[in-house]
Amino acid sequence: MKEIRVVFTTLMKLSLMLFLIMELFLINGCGEKGGRIALEEKAGKKMSEDTIPEKGGEKMIVKKSDRVKVQYTGRLEDGTIFAKSEAGEPLKFTVGSGQIMSGFDEAVEGMNLDEEKKVTVKPEDVYGERKETLIREFHRTSLPESLEPEKGMVIELRDRTGRAVPGIIIDIAEDIITIDFNHPLAGKDLIFNIKVVGIE
Repeated sequence: MKEIRVVFTTLMKLSLMLFLIMELFLINGCGEKGGRIALEEKAGKKMSEDTIPEKGGEKMIVKKSDRVKVQYTGRLEDGTIFAKSEAGEPLKFTVGSGQIMSGFDEAVEGMNLDEEKKVTVKPEDVYGERKETLIREFHRTSLPESLEPEKGMVIELRDRTGRAVPGIIIDIAEDIITIDFNHPLAGKDLIFNIKVVGIE
């Protein structure tokens, strides 16, 4: 009888140890994520992918309404750089807020932190197509007397509402000056190299 009691006690101890090992495995899991989920489930609440802290608590994927920091370079099809963020001074904006051109905004949504992407933004998503109706001719006498026009010069004229409208002088004749009021990037594909460097 004493031997049966000893065997029973030993079996109980082994069962208890096995239970503890299994419990430990459930808590720690096969990896970090599994362990956290097991702990949360034991506490009565389940963690979603969005609430799992990663990389010191920083968000890892850009979502709408996130405040992001982006390093970028903008080029035309011929390789000409028309815009570039300065080192240490990334572009900051809120995704989906309409603060920047829609094509750029949409490209950033869904990117990972530190991910790089190349995207082409079409004219209809930025400055539209060029319009011949925005190329106007002006008699010299209708322009400010102090103006000394040169081709390529950017000048501002006022419309009927008093709003400043910038234009580029594209031709100078004896008495006629031709000004293009299209945006300089109108009608062009804009190619951006983007890197997400911060998500808030």
